[in-house]
Amino acid sequence: MTDNPLPEPSPRNTIVAFIIVVVALVGGITLLLTSRPQPVQITINPPVPTATPAPTSTFAPITVYVTGAVQKPDQTITLPYRSRVQDAITAAGGTTAQADLEKVNLADYLHDGDQIDVPLKGQTVDLATPSGGVVVHINTATAEELDALPGVGPTLAADIIAYRDANGMFKSMSDLDKVSGVGPSLMEQLQGLLAFD
Repeated sequence: MTDNPLPEPSPRNTIVAFIIVVVALVGGITLLLTSRPQPVQITINPPVPTATPAPTSTFAPITVYVTGAVQKPDQTITLPYRSRVQDAITAAGGTTAQADLEKVNLADYLHDGDQIDVPLKGQTVDLATPSGGVVVHINTATAEELDALPGVGPTLAADIIAYRDANGMFKSMSDLDKVSGVGPSLMEQLQGLLAFD
């Protein structure tokens, strides 16, 4: 066989071939882009809220006795656990004009069996217990209140609160004896200074 040289393409044929290639490329790219699957739109619906009952207190209501310069004195009042002195005074109809509220800690927490005596202006108030100390309610006391007790420092106060948080309310002095660092000597010092309600 003899080698036959290929004829030289004419400029017109070259242009036509170029246009065909360009049209084929543009058509192929267009076909490729339009035939791609469209992304599926996903709708995420948040969960429907359900009615959750409000948390209830695990502690029983408390009963306090309100006396002194209030609208309805000398009555027992039942209030929710962790109520404050202000709540008891409000439940007793509020104070009279002669009440000396500077001598009453309205923000203090109440405990079952407390007596709230709202003094008259000019009346002296004895805040000490018969033994001369201050009664501390161990199940609601802060670290500062526990630290103020004889023989209890900041470390032991923190240990008492940690034990209370982990094991629940103290019911008696024997429960307090379970806290590391509390012994017979300290329990004797605290006798009459703690309330277990």
